Amino acid sequence: MDLEGYTRRLLEVKGEEEVKNKLIERICEIKGWNEEKAEKWAKAVILEVKNAYSKTSPLLEYHKSGVTMGSFGVGSRGRGDFYIHSKIAEMSNVKAVLSPKDLDDAGVVEKAGVFIAVSVDGMHSRLSEFPFIAGFHVTRAAMRDVLVKGAEPIAVFSDIHVADDGDVSKIFDHIAGIATVCEATQVPLVSGSTLRIGGDMVIGERMTGCVGCVGIAEHITPRKNAKEGDVILLTEGAGGGTIATTAIYHGMHEVVEETINLDFIKAVRSIFSAKLLPRIHSMSDVTNGGIRGDAEEISKVSKKALVFNYEKLRNCVNKKVLKMLEEFQIDFMGVSTDSLMIICHEKTANDVKKAVRAVGVKIEEVGWVERGEGAFLIENGEKKQIKPRFRESAYTPLKKVVGEETPANFEEMREKVDLALQRAIEKKNMILKRLLL
Repeated sequence: MDLEGYTRRLLEVKGEEEVKNKLIERICEIKGWNEEKAEKWAKAVILEVKNAYSKTSPLLEYHKSGVTMGSFGVGSRGRGDFYIHSKIAEMSNVKAVLSPKDLDDAGVVEKAGVFIAVSVDGMHSRLSEFPFIAGFHVTRAAMRDVLVKGAEPIAVFSDIHVADDGDVSKIFDHIAGIATVCEATQVPLVSGSTLRIGGDMVIGERMTGCVGCVGIAEHITPRKNAKEGDVILLTEGAGGGTIATTAIYHGMHEVVEETINLDFIKAVRSIFSAKLLPRIHSMSDVTNGGIRGDAEEISKVSKKALVFNYEKLRNCVNKKVLKMLEEFQIDFMGVSTDSLMIICHEKTANDVKKAVRAVGVKIEEVGWVERGEGAFLIENGEKKQIKPRFRESAYTPLKKVVGEETPANFEEMREKVDLALQRAIEKKNMILKRLLL
């Protein structure tokens, strides 16, 4: 529970004494303290909030858009989330080989003739009570993002935040998940940070955090390099954090076991070992809201159309995972399956398939690249366009309640988001001007 935010909102509509009493009640409820101790805490919270928000400063203020993260679908791997990412790309003017503007899996800079790829992934928000799984999957995800740019991971770093009442053992269990991937792949965990969420102001047991990865490459394989006439290859995916979350919250815990593998990393490294990388045009992992989201982004940056065969796509989902998804009516094309997508010339495809299959990973040709824009599906002989939904496929019971439909006021919210971006850029430029005088 965020005591600071709770107090700030209450003070806008209620008297200080009533706010204090409500805080005491909440603190006793969550902390299990007596009222005397909770009252001291409540008074201190109110004092800090009054001091922090009773005055103004341009540095401390930010433009309020009136659009919430949830209402715009930020973090939900759909249209709203993709739009925010595209806006973030407008914030910095410092050049990079691959930047947020390229809608790629990792950023890339070049130094002394070497490409350096950097990625960071947040742990799945619903895996707070499952620290090992959270650590394993976020580490694998960060490595994947570097690998698909053609870079070999050389270092991993982590950042973990646990709320005030969280058991310290969460840290060790989480790091154990990270270290498992690091040791299995011989990539060192070199640094990190451990903090409390909100310090003393957030009570409860929630955990969140991220893992980053750095890799080096001589040749890169960005999404924008997909070419007309290329074929699309896809490895079998059993999912990661998203599929594990789906299994946990639908009571199918045995499916979580399917997600614990290194198939993706083995597949990419087999391509490296076979020295096929210079012949690969583009690689990506199917994570951004599933094939719907990734295909749309690849098409956007490459200015080419991607066409997929429905049955072949379906066959590239782990059978136990697919059975679970279909049982709960979750669109497999709208969730992260963690498959490796390779786009290359037809003459290269056979060599790629041979290398990947040699390490025990299933891979199939699932489509092709052609002139035009957009992503398309061939199903029952009919070609139809596929697009990302407002949110990724609803894969937990609560997400089904929230829904996947685009809000009626989406365009209105988008205008407000644009204004918020503009205000943030103006603030950045104001401070830059001061610093560079």
